[in-house]
Amino acid sequence: MSSITPVVVKRAIARSGFRVAKKSHEWLGYFGKHMKPEGFKGVREYQKVNHFPGSFTIGRKDRLWRCLHRMQCQYGRREFDFFPLTFCLPGDLKQLRRAWDDAGAKQKWIVKPPASARGIGIRVVNKWKQVPKRRAVVVQTYLARPYLINGSKFDLRVYVYVTSFDPLRVYVHERGLVRFASVPYSRSGKTIGNRFMHLTNYSVNKRNINYSASGGEAEESDGEGHKWSLRALWAHLRQAGKDPESVWSSIKDLVVKTIIGGESHINSQVKAFCRRRYCVHELFGFDILLDDRLKPWLLEVNISPSLHSNSLLDIEVKSAVIRDFMNLAGFQLPEPASAMSTAPGSASASAMSTMADSTSEAAPYADRRCWPERPLNSDERAKKLWFSQRPDDRSILDTLTPDDVRVLVESMDEFARAGEFGRVFPAGEEAVTRRYLGFMEQPRYYNLLLMHHLSRYRACESQGIDALAAMCRRKLHLESPTADPAHQWSAPCGRRH
Repeated sequence: MSSITPVVVKRAIARSGFRVAKKSHEWLGYFGKHMKPEGFKGVREYQKVNHFPGSFTIGRKDRLWRCLHRMQCQYGRREFDFFPLTFCLPGDLKQLRRAWDDAGAKQKWIVKPPASARGIGIRVVNKWKQVPKRRAVVVQTYLARPYLINGSKFDLRVYVYVTSFDPLRVYVHERGLVRFASVPYSRSGKTIGNRFMHLTNYSVNKRNINYSASGGEAEESDGEGHKWSLRALWAHLRQAGKDPESVWSSIKDLVVKTIIGGESHINSQVKAFCRRRYCVHELFGFDILLDDRLKPWLLEVNISPSLHSNSLLDIEVKSAVIRDFMNLAGFQLPEPASAMSTAPGSASASAMSTMADSTSEAAPYADRRCWPERPLNSDERAKKLWFSQRPDDRSILDTLTPDDVRVLVESMDEFARAGEFGRVFPAGEEAVTRRYLGFMEQPRYYNLLLMHHLSRYRACESQGIDALAAMCRRKLHLESPTADPAHQWSAPCGRRH
């Protein structure tokens, strides 16, 4: 239990037969505040926390913009042109001054605290004296030509779920929210101080007496109120003769590139502070603005997106997101033989609690042999090193080691229970996945393994699943080192098939 665990999360858990624990070492999942990296060391092998260590690298405004600026410098403005010109003060004050003078007096700028939420401390300015010179703030060019609906500005809240960073698996939920400013938009400099016009945050606009709450999913196509669903937006764009599919595709591209921007740092943090990759996952809230050409612009990334429900529409959308989030999380339950004798308060339950609290005795909670990140034998380590340096070598699938099978089985099983979460990485097409891999500091073996597997069986996914199932029936995934010579890998000069 966390003080900030949303009601929709508690309800989903309760309806699934779980019990919310206040004080216990037997917990399997946690949904709450972020921790310092060292705090993740205390998470047991069978427990799962809803954050990654290091995710502030994209979840804080100042770190996000530094991260994306680095990607833009390395890979070009053409690929990373989805965020406004940004400066982090006080360090970038001189650069901001030059850009300010070049932009001219008509340019508006938006000032944001680097680590706040709900619109707190955000201001639109157009005079140099309004810019804090010594305080830590983020200053961006204000996107003055937003796409308007009914004369009002709006932004999108898109829910993004990352289940793993190695291999990288990223999903975008089909449902989301559209948040409108509660005062019609004007580009006039006289309106610059009107927060109800220029900010789209619900926390800001709900204070306006003219704010209108929305109905539920059944009413979403009516396009009424100051909060819509994504489905209502897409329907509105179609009626206006626009192409929502193209907009959605651009948003997904933006999401993957942003996640990849933090991939290297977060991966290193997971390896340094987590006992298993399984122990961490995260739901992000991407805030996106559409300009008058329907180009999406990233405003910020939230590592704890609000899941509180203030309307029927909130409940419908956020409950669907959490349902699919929980299904994708893949919580590992106690083995049946252990679970049968662990009623709350029983002696065996006390013994199990003691075992769960031990760093060396997590066996009752999961079969260790199925964990993808078991220690690798020398052949498996050699194979990872070999193919990490040869991303185009399709023979990576010719000799599957037990570790390969475990990772592929885990991934394919996860893909099958995604619900309304659409997988955006790895992509459905190899060419798209390969393009995204080009933005990573290193290709990473598991990303290559998964890409080549999906490519080989793209035309008939069931064949790939059947092949993996056959290996599991032979218990290949449980062997390390394997006794089957057909699955012992060695360098090409003496490789066995």
